Amino acid sequence: MSKLYFYYAAMNAGKTTTLLQSSYNYNERGMDTLLYIPAFDDRGGERTLKSRVGLTSNAIPFNENFNFSQDIQNRKTPSLKCILIDEAQFLSKNQVQNLCKVVDELRYPVLTYGLRTDFLGETFEGSKYLLAWAEELIEIKTICHCGSKATMNARIDERGTPVHNGNQIEIGGNDRYISLCRKHFQEGNTGHHGTDTKITNG
Repeated sequence: MSKLYFYYAAMNAGKTTTLLQSSYNYNERGMDTLLYIPAFDDRGGERTLKSRVGLTSNAIPFNENFNFSQDIQNRKTPSLKCILIDEAQFLSKNQVQNLCKVVDELRYPVLTYGLRTDFLGETFEGSKYLLAWAEELIEIKTICHCGSKATMNARIDERGTPVHNGNQIEIGGNDRYISLCRKHFQEGNTGHHGTDTKITNG
């Protein structure tokens, strides 16, 4: 039976690398896949999905109005066996519902990969509904600078100081975000000397 999967992690845990490896495993066995990325994420180049370790693949861009089930219907072939979506935290509630339709009606497994929370510790819309509706939740683990498991994402400036304001969506990699354990996220301790800036509520 096909399922909706959500592979979640903090920044720089290897989500995209894991996605590309999963796609390769299908392709190696003669099975086709469809890969999707947010249209505004062009870090690897337009219509290109690129991991931090250098793996690349062609991908289909989606925006907030994109209809996955319709697009998959238009592209499906007898050899299509799996749908993979990177940066799935940027999906809307309606799009997560639409992916459930892909699983339940079109009978394709859908593997989504993304962040659970943003730089303030709040869930993204896509992550919220994937956590609620996916049959399978899989954590991809990475570590904080202290060696503990990293579960949070801190946005940092050029000095490595945590940033606590700005838009929820801001594309960036190692130069803009760092993965932290909850303790050091709350303390604002990014591992850079003299950068402690505690998170305050209200």
